[in-house]
Amino acid sequence: MNRCSLIPAAWLLDQLAGDPEWLPHPVRLIGFATARGEVALRRPDQSELSEFVSGAALSLAVVATSYQATRQLIRLANRLSPAVGNTVEVVLAWNCLAARNLEQEATSVVDALDSGDLPLARHRLARIVGRDTQHLDTQEICRALIETLAESASDGILAPLFYMALGGVPLAMAYKAVNTLDSMIGHADERYFYFGKVAARLDDSANYLPARLTAAAIVAVSNVHEHCDPVAAWQTWRRDGDKHKSPNAGQPESAMAGALRVRLGGDNTYGGELVRAAHIGREFSPPSLPKVKSALRLVSVVTLLGLACGVLLSACAQPREAPGASR
Repeated sequence: MNRCSLIPAAWLLDQLAGDPEWLPHPVRLIGFATARGEVALRRPDQSELSEFVSGAALSLAVVATSYQATRQLIRLANRLSPAVGNTVEVVLAWNCLAARNLEQEATSVVDALDSGDLPLARHRLARIVGRDTQHLDTQEICRALIETLAESASDGILAPLFYMALGGVPLAMAYKAVNTLDSMIGHADERYFYFGKVAARLDDSANYLPARLTAAAIVAVSNVHEHCDPVAAWQTWRRDGDKHKSPNAGQPESAMAGALRVRLGGDNTYGGELVRAAHIGREFSPPSLPKVKSALRLVSVVTLLGLACGVLLSACAQPREAPGASR
């Protein structure tokens, strides 16, 4: 299927259907393969080198298999008929995007805050963030929401669009595999420091350019979006983009902090363990509910900009048929 048509079709299906929990999702299959692979490859008495090699083998195998399986599935569907092939390709492309799901999950937290139900807001927030949420106040919930909106705009929306435009659905699915591996084993703790190192480095590499493109998109959209400051978005991005422990997450988060003129970053708790971090946009005010709503609108416009750029990029990247080739 022509990628210039595929990308808008996938986005439209994502907007209409979101991410229904009853529908089998390729990412769940990737997660299952990762978990089973870890059980098969890890041993209690492994050396650090052995852990590293095992984790590298698992990571590369999952990514390569995700790419090839997606490619072969689309080829098989196209052999049945062009209509079946196009349908399968669009459905797989839709599964690579998370724009609607991100909006729904964030909005559900906002609705709970609007109604004054703090326990419900904490419960719903826990679905989309990794930090402990049991004791967060309204201000900290708003900070977590804005941070996850900024980061997910990159790895859940613009990055899949970017790779889909470059290499079609197989490359986008390979990116989702990298993302899933990082979330499951790419941790710098004692358990995964060596086993998940390749997964973490793959994720850093795959998100390097998309994260910076997302930050640039936030700055660009801030020029036309009400209640946003494009100058502060640019300046905060350039100054604070590298303050995050992740080489990529801080890029869109710092641009978002400047655009909304809110202070992000700071200490979080994961599994009861306090993790200290630098502030981003330290001179700005703490986050508030109106700022979260502005962030939601900002991400929606960033998504539309990414969609348009993805179509243009796909038009440039897709190989053109040579004159007379179809004769």
